[in-house]
Amino acid sequence: MANFDFDQAEGLRRMLAGPRPRIVTFLSAHAQDDKGAMLVNLGASLARAGNDVLIVDACHHDYGVAERLGVSHGASLLQVARQECALNEVVRQVPQGFSVATMKRKTGAQHSGTDHCGADDARRLAKSFDVLVKQSGMVIVDGEFGPDGSFPVPIMDSAEIVVQVGTSAVSITAAYSLIKRLSQQLGRRPFGVLVTGATEAEAQLVYDNMCSAASRYLAVQLTSMGSVPADEYLHRAARLGRAVVDAFPLAGASVAFRQLAGRFARAGMPPLGHAGGQTRFGA
Repeated sequence: MANFDFDQAEGLRRMLAGPRPRIVTFLSAHAQDDKGAMLVNLGASLARAGNDVLIVDACHHDYGVAERLGVSHGASLLQVARQECALNEVVRQVPQGFSVATMKRKTGAQHSGTDHCGADDARRLAKSFDVLVKQSGMVIVDGEFGPDGSFPVPIMDSAEIVVQVGTSAVSITAAYSLIKRLSQQLGRRPFGVLVTGATEAEAQLVYDNMCSAASRYLAVQLTSMGSVPADEYLHRAARLGRAVVDAFPLAGASVAFRQLAGRFARAGMPPLGHAGGQTRFGA
């Protein structure tokens, strides 16, 4: 028999805690600069659709979103954790319509490394990140594994994870290896797949092949997050320092990003432990 008092107390705690923040971590089997360009355009598309978007640059090198947008040299979330600055000093609004925060500041003239983070710093960093995401509508993490092979904050382990992949054999192999590594570290759970630089037919083929291999050899469910075509207007917009949806709203890539933003805003991936079938591409 259910414990009514316990159920009431648990329900009250959940109400007081508020809604669970939406966190989506992107990893890439593509050239890293491609991930940065994709996230800038996705963030801008989500923002134009009325979403409150924060992109957190959690990269260890100088190809993250913050570096790409020229806001990587200010305060970092790790400095907040060390009580060296206030949380509002970390979040920067960019012209593309969303906010950007840096997890750890790059150090050295050539950005050869990042702030060293010991055990105490790691705990405080996790708490600072929790506070930050609770103040945001949707949090997108420009992510990669740390030197120890883990994410910088534990909450990223249970949040949504999307792997960006291209159409080349090298990218597909790298994406499968990445999903295998994730499943070994985090256990059986769903992962999203976003195919970029591809036609819909090419993206469908990549997704179907990855789904089949992941299901057969890893017992892992993959979810299609959509696709973005190769488009010269993406590069033109980048040279202008703008998002393609703003600079060239009728371009094929702009249409794809608006559709992608709508898909992300409507719903996330199945919850952890969901055993449903594979999600069809473009569903």
